[in-house]
Amino acid sequence: MIADKKPISFIKFFVLLLLTTVTSMFTPAKAQNVVAFKGQVQVIGKDLEILTDTNSNIPLTAAMRSTAYQQVDNDFPNLATKPYSYWIRFTVKDASADTSLAIQFNQPIVDSISFYQLSNGKVVQQNKSGHRLNFDTRIIKHQSYIYPISLKKGGESTVYIHVQSGKQLILPFYLGSAGQIVERAFFKDITFGIYVGIILVMILYNFFVYISVRDKNYLYYIVYLSMVLLTQSSLEGYLLRFVLKNHPLVADMLVYITSALIGLSAIEFSKNFLNSKVYAPTLHKFSYVFWGLYSFQILLAFLGHYNLSYTIMLATAMFSALYVLFMAVRILMKGSRSAKYFLIAWSIFIVCVVIYVLKDFNVILPYNDLTNSALLIGSALEAMLLSFALADRINVLKEEKERSQEEALQALQENERIIREQNEILEAKVNDRTHELKETNNELSVTLDNLKQAQSQLVESEKMASLGQLTAGIAHEINNPINFVTSNINPLKRDIEMMMDALESIEKVGLSNTSVEAKQKEIDALKEELDLDYLTYEIKHLLKGINEGAVRTAEIVKGLKIFSRLDEDDLKYADLHEGIESTIIICNNLFNNKVAVERDFGQLDLVECYPGKLNQVFLNLISNSVYAINKKFGENNGGIINIKTREHDGHVYLHFSDNGVGMSEETQHKVFEPFFTTKEVGEGTGLGMSIVYNTIKRHNGNITINSTFGEGCEFIIELPLKLA
Repeated sequence: MIADKKPISFIKFFVLLLLTTVTSMFTPAKAQNVVAFKGQVQVIGKDLEILTDTNSNIPLTAAMRSTAYQQVDNDFPNLATKPYSYWIRFTVKDASADTSLAIQFNQPIVDSISFYQLSNGKVVQQNKSGHRLNFDTRIIKHQSYIYPISLKKGGESTVYIHVQSGKQLILPFYLGSAGQIVERAFFKDITFGIYVGIILVMILYNFFVYISVRDKNYLYYIVYLSMVLLTQSSLEGYLLRFVLKNHPLVADMLVYITSALIGLSAIEFSKNFLNSKVYAPTLHKFSYVFWGLYSFQILLAFLGHYNLSYTIMLATAMFSALYVLFMAVRILMKGSRSAKYFLIAWSIFIVCVVIYVLKDFNVILPYNDLTNSALLIGSALEAMLLSFALADRINVLKEEKERSQEEALQALQENERIIREQNEILEAKVNDRTHELKETNNELSVTLDNLKQAQSQLVESEKMASLGQLTAGIAHEINNPINFVTSNINPLKRDIEMMMDALESIEKVGLSNTSVEAKQKEIDALKEELDLDYLTYEIKHLLKGINEGAVRTAEIVKGLKIFSRLDEDDLKYADLHEGIESTIIICNNLFNNKVAVERDFGQLDLVECYPGKLNQVFLNLISNSVYAINKKFGENNGGIINIKTREHDGHVYLHFSDNGVGMSEETQHKVFEPFFTTKEVGEGTGLGMSIVYNTIKRHNGNITINSTFGEGCEFIIELPLKLA
C-alpha cells in the first residue's frame, strides 16, 4: 500500500509546482503596502518597496512579476552612489474627498526616471524624463518630478518608478493633492529666488567695493560667489529648467564641473584673503593637492564614471572645507585680524557643508528639507558674513596705511638728521676723492692714449705682416711674366737684325742691272740661306711671349691695385667678386700649384662697404685656409679651397671652406680673440681673425664657423647690401 501511494504523491507535487510557476509568470505582483492619502502632504518613504536592477535591464513586465522587492524602513531611502538602477513600487489609495492627487519626487538631478501608473494590472499613465533628457519631456514643467494621479474616492492605483543616477540617490517621495504639491513646488521656487537675490546683491556690492578700493580679494570673492550661484542652480535643477532645457547633457555635466569649481574658487579666495603664502606657506602649497583631486573628479565624469566622480566630489568638498578651516585657525593663532571674521563666516558654512555631505552619505544626519537645504542656507549666510569680513579688511588696511605713514614720517625725520650729519662727512671725503680722481683721470688719459697708439701699431703690424708674407710671392708672380719679356728680347733683336740685313740684300739685288730672272734666283737663294719662313715664325712666337708676359704683369698689377684700395676708408658700392678675384691673384704664390681654388659664384648686387677692409678679410681667410691645408697635406697635392657666394633677402652670404686640419670646439670659441693663434711662434701675430671679426661687425654683418677637427673648416660671412 505504501509503495502504491508514492507515485501518486510525486505527481501531485509536480502538478502543484507547475501551477505555481505558471501562476507566478502570468499574474502581476501587487504592492504589499497601501499608501492611504488622508488630505495632507505626507512622506511615503516607508511605504516603498525597492528592487535593485544591477544590470539596468529589467523591463516593467519583469519588475511587476518579481518577488525580490525589499521593504523600506526609512522615510527618505538613501541608495548611495552605486552604478545601479532601481525599481520602486507602491499602491496609492484615496481616503479623502479630493480625487486629484500628485506624487512629487524631489531629486532634480537624477539621470533618468520612468513613471508608470497601473490600474487593474494595465498601464494607464507613463512618462520618461530625467536630468539627462530634454526638460520638455516632463509632465509638469518643474525641476522636481511631479506626477498627477486621478482616483475615485476609495480607489487604488499601483505605481512603478524606475530610477537611475550617477549622483547620490536619495528617494524623497511626497504624496498630496495636486494643489498642495504645486504649492509646495512654488514655495521652493520662492525660497530659491530669495537665495539668488541675496547672492546677486552680494556680487554687485563687492563689485562696486572693488572698483573703489582695487583690492583683488574682492575679485576672488566675486568669482567665488558666481561659482556658488552657478553650482546651486545646477544642483537644484534650475539651470536645466531655465537655461539649458534643450541641452540636458551639458546641464548634467555642469553638476560635476561646477561642484569642483566652487571648491577650487573657495580655496583660492581663502588663500588670498588670509594671505596664507606669508602666514602658512606649507598649507598654502598643500592646496594644490585639491586641484589634483578636483581635476581627477572632472576627468572621471568626462570618462563616464559618474558615480565614482560624484563620490570623490563629496569627499573632496568635505576635506577641502576642513582644510580651509584648519588654515584659518592656524593663521588666527599667528595674530591675523582678518582670520577672525573669516573663521566665523567659514565655520557656519563648514557646518552646513558637513550637514549636507553627511546627509548624502546617510551618516548620523537623515535626509529632510532642512538638511537638503543646508548648502543654500550656509552659502547665503557665508556670503553676507564674508562681505562683512571684507569690509573690515578695508578698515585694517586703512589702519595699517596710517600706521605705516606715521612710521614713514618718523623714519624720514630720522633719515634727514642722519643725512645732515653724513653730508658734512661726505663733503670732506668728496673733496679728497675728487683730488684723487683728477690725478687718476689724468693717468688714465695718458694710459688710454698709449693703448690707442699700441692698438694702431698692432693693427699696422698685422697689415705689415700680411704684406710681408705676400711680398715675396708678388715679386715671384711679377718676375715670371717679366722673364717672358726679357728672355725673348735678345732673340727678337737678333732676328730683326737678320731681317733687316735680308731687306738690304734684297734691295741691292733689286737695284742691280741683271735680268729679272737672275734677280729672282738671287732673292730665292738669299731667302733659302736665311730660312726666312722660320725667321718670320720665330719673330711672331717671340712677340706672342712678350705680349703674354706683359698682359700677365698688367693683371697682377691690376689685382694688386684693387686689393690695396688706397680709398679703403671711403664707404662705397663695390663688386665683392672683383675683390675676391684680386685676393686670389695676390695669394697665387701661396697655392704653389698644390692647392686648388674652386669658385661657386652666384649673382650678387653691388654691396655698400669699405672694399679695402673686406679685401684684407678675404686675404686672412684664404691664407689661414692655405696654412691649414699645408699642415694636413704637407708637400702633397689634394688641398681644396671652395669659395661660394649667394644673395638672399637683402643680404649676401660668403662661404670660405677648405679641407684642412679643421678646428676643435675650444679653438672655435677663441679664434676671434686678439693674440690667439694656433701657429708656431713667429708664424703669426694672432690679430688676423680679430681684425676679420671687427671688420665684419663694422659692416653690421655676422661671421660663423662650421668645423670638424681633422676634416676641414668653413667660415660663413653675412653682410647687408646696404649699411643702415
